[in-house]
Amino acid sequence: MKAAVLTTTGRIETVTDWPEPACGPHDVIVEMDGAGLCGSDLAVFHGRRLPPELPWIPGHEGFGRIAAVGSAVRGRRPGQTVVIEPNYACLKCADCLTGLTSACPHRAIVGLDFPGVLAERVALPAHFAHPVPDGLSGADLASTEPYAVARAAVRRSGVTAADRCLVIGAGAQGLLVCLILTRLGIRPLVTEPHPLRLDHAERIGATPDDGRTGFTYVFETSGYGPALRPAVDRAAPGATVVLVGLNGDPLPFTTNDVVRRQLVLRGSMIYDHPGDFTDAIAELALDRPGVVIESRFPLEEAQEAFAGATERAGKTWISIGQAYANASGNGSAYA
Repeated sequence: MKAAVLTTTGRIETVTDWPEPACGPHDVIVEMDGAGLCGSDLAVFHGRRLPPELPWIPGHEGFGRIAAVGSAVRGRRPGQTVVIEPNYACLKCADCLTGLTSACPHRAIVGLDFPGVLAERVALPAHFAHPVPDGLSGADLASTEPYAVARAAVRRSGVTAADRCLVIGAGAQGLLVCLILTRLGIRPLVTEPHPLRLDHAERIGATPDDGRTGFTYVFETSGYGPALRPAVDRAAPGATVVLVGLNGDPLPFTTNDVVRRQLVLRGSMIYDHPGDFTDAIAELALDRPGVVIESRFPLEEAQEAFAGATERAGKTWISIGQAYANASGNGSAYA
């Protein structure tokens, strides 16, 4: 079958002879229609995160149609359109049993330590293939997984419509957090040095940074270490700071800073199975997360999609097969 394969750092090749996946009794085979690209995919592409082996299929924000179901599968059937929840938690450990599947030490992370989805067909555990309603665009479906990440961060924060919110960064996560906050009745302020990304955030309801302070919630989505301390300095006493972006830098403040200002620090890691994902899917038609998409590339142009992704103001997705072969590549939410 056809697949986009990382052969070395910075090089993706589209091959036609990749082995077909095997369907276990609890699995489904998904005929892939597309997948979004995110920062972790680009980290693998650029060599900042090393895959278990080469060649390697990257990608994890996938969607498609079920082609086959295993003998023990119930509730899934061939022909259903599904979005893949690409963190396969064990559902047996102490963290999973308390509902915190995002902390599962045994979870398989698709595209990072488990083969990715940029192939014509993939196999996965059936309960991580979520049926989606009709009427959504390829861009919406390619954005579903990062939308679930952003929605989980907003859920965990406890923010209300009365709060004053600052969002750091207008990459895909920042844009999606802004989109969700706007639907909740909040007009977030967003800080972003890239003018096209800032313009994108403004189009979905955010206000460009005007220097004000006194925010009751700060959402750090950029993962850029030097941005965190200035953002925290703009928070009100008693504010909640939600950390979504990842980096390896030490936190740029002391316990004195946190205690004296009575700040709440809240890390938000992906989402918890299955509620965060199913709840996100239920709201796709309301928020239409495909508005964060800028570009689409066919699987044959995966190298170009990866190589230029960091320069684009919006998110990139890759179409697979013929279902979205004629979709617009201009970032339309209806592509």
